[in-house]
Amino acid sequence: MNPYMDQVAWETAEAFYQKFYSDARPRIFIFGINPGRFGGGITGIPFTDPIRLEDPCGIPNDWKKTAELSSQFIYEMIDAYGGVQSFYRDFFITAIVPLGFVKNGKNLNYYDDRELLKACEPFILWSIRRQLETIPSFDACFCLGEGANYKQFMRLNAEHRFFKEIIPLPHPRWIMQYRRKTIPRFIDLYNEKLATAISRFHP
Repeated sequence: MNPYMDQVAWETAEAFYQKFYSDARPRIFIFGINPGRFGGGITGIPFTDPIRLEDPCGIPNDWKKTAELSSQFIYEMIDAYGGVQSFYRDFFITAIVPLGFVKNGKNLNYYDDRELLKACEPFILWSIRRQLETIPSFDACFCLGEGANYKQFMRLNAEHRFFKEIIPLPHPRWIMQYRRKTIPRFIDLYNEKLATAISRFHP
């Protein structure tokens, strides 16, 4: 899935990044896995489905207002952080692979298929480097996913030294699927770790 091939998605993503990132302020990077069918795979904005893109991000769109689980958690967390203006002023959410994948009608993670992972690796490295050249960052970043995504990111980082520290967080989709009854606890966990990072870099 490459949402940027669609002119509407390209223009919508451009509006989003112009709104929240048209400055030279450094951000702490947060890396997800790769876009899903109902969120970033449509809008071109990680963890942002058409519902959350319109409210609270304030960017109207004509896409079908289909909810995406990870987007729901992320924006509940952003609301607890202080809202979209405060959050995006401090953080940049991206993905290890900015393109999405589908197999048998379901989302496919880049690391779930050995051949896909091998094929993606040059693009992963190019994408990370390009983003670090474009948006000022810090020596530490966050990784969404404490299992395979973190393992692969650590492997790549050990070789290419993008960051001195990668801090793992439980992935939003895992929380929404398996720990839904304790969402407030995970929102607190996120915000505690994010706030600690901000205090280190933006005292």
